[in-house]
Amino acid sequence: MILLTVGIALLAAAPPPARPAPAPAEETRITLDFKDADILDVMRLMADAGDFQLVADPGISCKLTLKLKDVALRTAFDVVLRSCGLGSDEDGGIVRVAPTSRLLAERTERRRLAEEQALDRPLRTRVIRLSYAKAAEASTLLKGYLSARGSVVFDPRTNTLFVTDIE
Repeated sequence: MILLTVGIALLAAAPPPARPAPAPAEETRITLDFKDADILDVMRLMADAGDFQLVADPGISCKLTLKLKDVALRTAFDVVLRSCGLGSDEDGGIVRVAPTSRLLAERTERRRLAEEQALDRPLRTRVIRLSYAKAAEASTLLKGYLSARGSVVFDPRTNTLFVTDIE
């Protein structure tokens, strides 16, 4: 691996003295020039420059060549990850880097688990007597608003709906 040059330019704007509230600091800028560099080394360098915590999944390997001059650190980090088929997920100030397929599978699994937990609540049945509508017609309208576990039954004699759904 040939390391041509590494230049890190950190620019932070000091708040002007005339303003009562301090101005937000400019985003960290970075200059990098690598040939056949290992992705893990580049990510670690960027984490040091951007002062953020980094966790890389095991098995990540990629060699890349890049020449960036005075680029926003976050933009450079995203481009480096995308060029190696990687993605990032931030949780509590820690940036985790993994293959995009793995991150997508984890997000899908979390979403499925949240949906299952939402449906795993106790059922409740409500009896609704209708005065100005027909229970048969109202039951077909209500079915569109019920969860997967919900059901609606009507009694045409008393014009009553029996709606069972999660709480």
